[in-house]
Formats: sequence, C-alpha cells, structure tokens
Amino acid sequence: MFDLLVKNGKLVTADGIVEADVAVTAGKYAAFLQRGTAAGAEKVIDAGGLYVFPGIIDCHAHMNEPGFEYREDFETGTRAAASAGCTCLIDMPLNNDPPLINKGSFAEKYARVSRRSYVDFALWGGIIGEYDEAGLKKENNLEALAGLHECGVVAFKGFTCPNGPLFPAVSLGEVREALERLKPYGALCGFHCEEFDQIKRREQRLKKVEGRSAREKIADFLEIHDVWTEYSAVQGVLDMCRATGGRVHICHVSHPKVAQLIKEAIAEGLPVTAETCPHYLGFTEELLYEKGAPAKCTPPLRKRESVEKLWDYVLDGTLSCIGSDHSPAADEEKDNVTRDIWSAWGGLNSIQFFLPLMFDLAVHQKKLSPSLLARVMCEQPAKIFGLYGRKGAFVPGFDGDLVLVDPERDWECRQEKLYTKGHVSCFDGMKGKGMVVQTILRGRTVAVDGVYLPETAGYGQYIARR
Repeated sequence: MFDLLVKNGKLVTADGIVEADVAVTAGKYAAFLQRGTAAGAEKVIDAGGLYVFPGIIDCHAHMNEPGFEYREDFETGTRAAASAGCTCLIDMPLNNDPPLINKGSFAEKYARVSRRSYVDFALWGGIIGEYDEAGLKKENNLEALAGLHECGVVAFKGFTCPNGPLFPAVSLGEVREALERLKPYGALCGFHCEEFDQIKRREQRLKKVEGRSAREKIADFLEIHDVWTEYSAVQGVLDMCRATGGRVHICHVSHPKVAQLIKEAIAEGLPVTAETCPHYLGFTEELLYEKGAPAKCTPPLRKRESVEKLWDYVLDGTLSCIGSDHSPAADEEKDNVTRDIWSAWGGLNSIQFFLPLMFDLAVHQKKLSPSLLARVMCEQPAKIFGLYGRKGAFVPGFDGDLVLVDPERDWECRQEKLYTKGHVSCFDGMKGKGMVVQTILRGRTVAVDGVYLPETAGYGQYIARR
C-alpha cells in the first residue's frame, strides 16, 4: 500500500514524456508503474490529461529576509512559489540585512526562516568586496567563504557592478581569490555580470542631464546597461575561471552575445554554467517603455532580435537552467507617479508565474516539448547546485515532488491576486495557457489550482548541498 498514487498522468522528463503512474511513500518516489497496475494507495489523484513534472526548482530568487521583510519574507514569497509549481527554491544572500556572508549570518537566517517556508529551500552564500560604490573601505568576506561552505550553501554569489553598501561589488582580483579559495571544495561561484566602471561613469553623466522626459530617461537607463557592460564583465569573470580552474556560474544572461562567450568557454572545457530568466526569453525593452518602473531590472530587457536569438542558447544547452530572479519591492518602490526610472527599485515580482509563464512561452508560443522545461527547471538546476539525489528527476528514492499542469487551462496575472507581499508586477494583465493545478511536495499537497494551502506553512525543509 502506497501513501500516494498519481495515476494517468504524462510524466515529463528531460528526455521525453512517459505515460505512467507515480507512487510515493514516506515522502519519496516509491515506484513508477504501468498504468492501472498499482495495488493501491491511501490517496489517489487522477492526473488524466495533465503533464506531471518532478517538482520545479527556482535557482535564483530573493526572499529578502532578514532585514527587508517590508518587501518580501519567506512565508509570503514561498507561498507564491508553491502556487506556481515551485517545490524548491534557492534563495540569494541579498537583499538581506545582514547579508548571508559568514557562519553567523547563516545561523541567524536559518533560525528565522526554517519553520516558515511552504517549499523546500537551499541557500546561496555571498561574496562581497572591500570597497562600496562610494569608494568607502569595508571588509570583504573572502576568509569566511570556507566556513560558509561548511554550512551547506549550494553556491556563492557576487556582483561586479554597483550594488549598494550592504553587498559591495567584487573586483576581478576578488573574483580570482574567491575562485582560488573555493576550488578545493568544488564550490560554485555565481556572478551578476555588469562592469562596474562603465555603469558608474555613464550613470553619473546621464543622471545630470536635465529636462529629460520619462521615456528619454528610460532610454538613458538602457544605454547605461547596454550589452557591452554585461559582455565585458562576463569576459573578465571567464578569464578568472581560466586562470584558476574554479567553477563559475553566470547569472541571468540577457543577450545572445553574452551567451556566445559562455558557449565558447564551455567548448574550451572551462567549468562554466549559466542561466537566463523568463523575462529575457519573452519580453523586450518595449515592455519597459510601456510599464516603466514595474519592468525595471538589471540587466535590462533587450531588443526583439536578441530575445529571439537567446532561445538558441537555451536549446543547445549553453543556458542550462532558468531562474525567476524574483526580486520583490514594496509597492511604493515601483510607483511610476512618485518614482522615475532612476529611483525605482530594480527587480521584478515574478515568482508566482514562474512555471506558467515559461510553459506558455516554450510550449504554446515556441511549440517546444515540455521536456525542455524538465531539463532547465528541474534536472539541470538540481545537478548544477548539488541537489540531485533528492530533487530534479523521477528517480526512486528522490523526494516525491510532483507538479500537475493542465496544458490548455488559461491563466491570467492579476496584481490584486498575487500572494507576494508587494503587488506591483510588470506582468499584470498578461494571459497564457498552462495552469498549475496541483503542487505536491514530498507527497503532500501544498497548492491547488494556483492557490497555496495555508495549513502547509512550515512544511518546507532546508536542503543542504549534497
């Protein structure tokens, strides 16, 4: 007798679609059975006509706890994630106060969030530089990285661009030292790649120009964050990978020129992986002109031809995983009336439509197999970030995570129905097909028809790197 049987579904794997029944016992996959052959189960779910994914992993999300709970906390962020089919997210070390940069901040964060999550979660550690963007001397955390690795963080995140006083950018010298220190552990170092000096100098110049309209200011913002700021920073990080042999992950790649650099580095044999996000695959800079502050993010949205070409690098495996880069804000931080593009928060409220949006983009708009999503949102993130063995695939003994998707069911993003703490989203009013009808975490249902179940708060567990 199994605890749970999901029958008649189409199991979506990275290699294809299999019609089979899934049995779960004690929170783990117990068996994969020919349809109609199961002996019985305490609970049976009929998934007829539905795709079944082995849980969705969001490898890049910002929950903002501790320190910035007015934007988002673990409870509100993960309830939105569960509603969208995410069964495991990897939380960034910022924006937190304190940021997750040593054993002490790890202990503080774990104590706050470990009993509040709706989904399983892993953690990124941080890499911070010695000087903030104002040139004030701080203290980097390079000597603390080994201790943080012992806490089970799955990767380390640094910024090569201006990023505020709490999480100073790293120089290429600090990138190199971090890779050297972490290479003996096989640890992964991820980077937000935009080149510091280009952005800083051009921002100082263009912000001084008076009399610019809202549209002209957006054009200035796009010029400051053009592809060459991203390209040159990625080139520098890849060179440090060449110099050290340390593992590198390039976060949220926005442009095919950057993806081509990464493709060549992989072909060279460098230990490099990379990700992109739904907004870089489905939307252009015209959305920023249309929506203003709600669509501000960095790197910014790109031109139509770049969006279309970026798909090639997802299909060939160069961009091996997709993260939401959910970076929430308080509503007033995204208000076009009181904020111009310079003062608005730079991040998107995106986690509640992470899988539905990707399903519509890939399956309905691009006519691609759902197996692509199982590769870039399940299996590859699990392997890259050390979660494989528990997450990412239909394998006996892995966690019994199941996400049931109705491929033809309509969805619509409506701000007033978001479960995140902030309710301003550039996706407001957007519609698509591919609705998450049930999210199951380790055999327990945590969301139904895109609605989280309040009684499952705290069921999520911390998952250390394997």
